[in-house]
Amino acid sequence: MSRVKIKFPEQKPLHIAVISVRIGDINYGNHVGNDSILSIIHEARIQLLASWNYNEMNAGGNSLIMADVMIAYRAESFYGDILTVKLYADEISAKSFDLLYHITTLRDGKEIDIAHAKTGMICYDYTERKIAQMTEILKEKLRGER
Repeated sequence: MSRVKIKFPEQKPLHIAVISVRIGDINYGNHVGNDSILSIIHEARIQLLASWNYNEMNAGGNSLIMADVMIAYRAESFYGDILTVKLYADEISAKSFDLLYHITTLRDGKEIDIAHAKTGMICYDYTERKIAQMTEILKEKLRGER
């Protein structure tokens, strides 16, 4: 079986989000559910944008829409875990980019890989209902230049 593999860039992350696992994140297996990992990376993305005074409707003049997602589960996470989510940008083009998420927690003094994820983000014009060109300021933020 072919497995999803996400390679993280060597540079420092654009943002580090800290997110507590809530009881609603726990499934019948008594660990964080796969749907909750998607919600956790969404929260991390919103925290990144907020750190730039942006949101998904106005990210430096662009609205953003998620085109795809990949998640590679590495270990279980449990209620009360404090997750650290390091965010990186990759594959920046004229109209889209990837956000990469490295999710870890500390357990017994060791850093445990919980999940690796990627979201393909597209710049979108909601008025025209079509893909839009990325603004230079958003490109600079994603490259870590601002």
